[in-house]
Amino acid sequence: MIESRWYKNKYAPWNNIKNGDIIYFKNSGEPVTMKANVSDVLQFSNLTPTKVKEILIEYGQKDGIPENEINKYYEMFKDKNYCLLVFLKNPKKINSFRINKKGFGSMSAWVTTENIKKIKIH
Repeated sequence: MIESRWYKNKYAPWNNIKNGDIIYFKNSGEPVTMKANVSDVLQFSNLTPTKVKEILIEYGQKDGIPENEINKYYEMFKDKNYCLLVFLKNPKKINSFRINKKGFGSMSAWVTTENIKKIKIH
């Protein structure tokens, strides 16, 4: 399983995530409900349309993209400059909790912390 991020400019978690990290997941406006372990991270810079297509072909299915939709995603990502692939293992549902994103920006799609307890709302 892969979580991918495609960017025009570098954003978190670029250069800030590594094998062994734990990632928590939530939908916008909802509590955290899932977690998984990072087993590998690949970062691609200076992307070209050709390189975007190669990444999608090689990793798309593990990222949840059906083979027949690769071209659709290519159209969305062909002009991106950076791609981050986070390989996940052991995904599991957890008891839900809310987080405080103060200081990270309310629209932040990704928040990095040394300890989840620092942003967990009790």
